[in-house]
Amino acid sequence: MGFFSFFKKDKDKEKSKKYKMGLHKTREGALKNIKEILSKNTKIDDELFDSLEEVFITADIGVDTVIDFIDSLRDEVYHKKITDVHVLEEMIIDKMFELYTNNEIVNANLNLNKNGLSVILFVGVNGVGKTTSIAKIAYQYKKQGKKVLLAAGDTFRAGAVEQLKIWAERIGIQIVTKPEGSDPSSVMYEAVDKAISEKYDILLCDTAGRLQNKVNLMNELGKMRRVLQNKLPDAPQETLLVIDATTGQNGMIQAKAFKDVTDVTGIILTKLDGTSKGGIVLAIRHELGIPIKYIGLGEGLEDLEIFDIEQYLYGLFADFFEE
Repeated sequence: MGFFSFFKKDKDKEKSKKYKMGLHKTREGALKNIKEILSKNTKIDDELFDSLEEVFITADIGVDTVIDFIDSLRDEVYHKKITDVHVLEEMIIDKMFELYTNNEIVNANLNLNKNGLSVILFVGVNGVGKTTSIAKIAYQYKKQGKKVLLAAGDTFRAGAVEQLKIWAERIGIQIVTKPEGSDPSSVMYEAVDKAISEKYDILLCDTAGRLQNKVNLMNELGKMRRVLQNKLPDAPQETLLVIDATTGQNGMIQAKAFKDVTDVTGIILTKLDGTSKGGIVLAIRHELGIPIKYIGLGEGLEDLEIFDIEQYLYGLFADFFEE
């Protein structure tokens, strides 16, 4: 039984509803023509594949990813001698699932220490929702009973420290800050020292979002890592890159740039509910090999969701699943 058939029987209705609503713009925008294309065509031919290719590129799945995907779909159709166009609905979803997982178990949960302190480093350019994402994750872990500390390491952007302080007060957690313009590594030093001595479970570290000079950024992040590892050799447990989904392929450029200068372990894709080009999820995974850890499906503190590839595909193709 393929993924499509399995999910149709076993999907989590509440979670599905949230993903369906959150991916409404992509489903009703870039991908709305797929069902029409498949219903209007009576045979599977190159013209049909070309039409599908165009739709997927419009959804920001990425040209290279789409070409590989369509080639794989075409090969399976011809190899299995499939002639029924309606079968393609199920095949498209199954193939996208395979594209994301690449025959591996892709775990979206964060890799945290079972005992003792875990450190999560957040990177990303200014304006992508990094500070808000940190706050939402802090809130979620606090709700789970974890002792959470914030480190305001974005000391260069005007107002960044104050913004994170406001979030810390709102959530009711502690934060380590230094005056604007301070060395970010000194913030990390104080934060990890406090986190260890006061037995915190999780330390969430903000960083500057400068990308104009990769060498400076690499040096800055490298220095932060050394400071953290001096106190906690296996830190950080995760380095999460925050990308604004509404920026589309520009987000891919950012992801490639940050991957070049630091060890990115996962992606937080914000504002996915605000774009019609939600296919960037597949492009990131296929072209960069980095898993999506969280997606933003709303403005509230509860609306940063741990990524679920099955629910994501349901959100994109809900019309296919409904009887």
